[in-house]
Amino acid sequence: MEETTLSLLGKKTEYPQDYAPEVLEAFNNKHPEMDYWVRFNCPEFTSLCPITGQPDFATIQIDYIPDIKMVESKSLKLYLFSFRNHGGFHEDCVNLIMKDLIKLMNPKYIEVTGFFTPRGGISIYPYCNYGRPGTEYAEMAKDRMRTHR
Repeated sequence: MEETTLSLLGKKTEYPQDYAPEVLEAFNNKHPEMDYWVRFNCPEFTSLCPITGQPDFATIQIDYIPDIKMVESKSLKLYLFSFRNHGGFHEDCVNLIMKDLIKLMNPKYIEVTGFFTPRGGISIYPYCNYGRPGTEYAEMAKDRMRTHR
């Protein structure tokens, strides 16, 4: 999708009421020959506990090394907002976010961490990552998983 076909940027915002991966949009990376990190820090993430229906709050951190496509930030904001009424365990939400972004962009490498606020006195910080199979990024993903703390 070229920048001229982005449908959300500069328009009135309509917020999805439930999980909506279809709102994600991508644009072409102007520097695909370079390896560089892109980080999104999303401190207002909310989802619902699938058992109790109580809200869960988190900071979601997304780090990736783009290839040809990059995620457009307003579409990412709306996508993350769509979890507000979605019932999902912390670990599920983080993995779902990563898988949807892989499907959208096919990045060289991506990792997603959820820093969920305590409920019942326990904080949960799920982490997942992915490196494109058959490349140096797959090995990078294994190394970062082994050394993650």
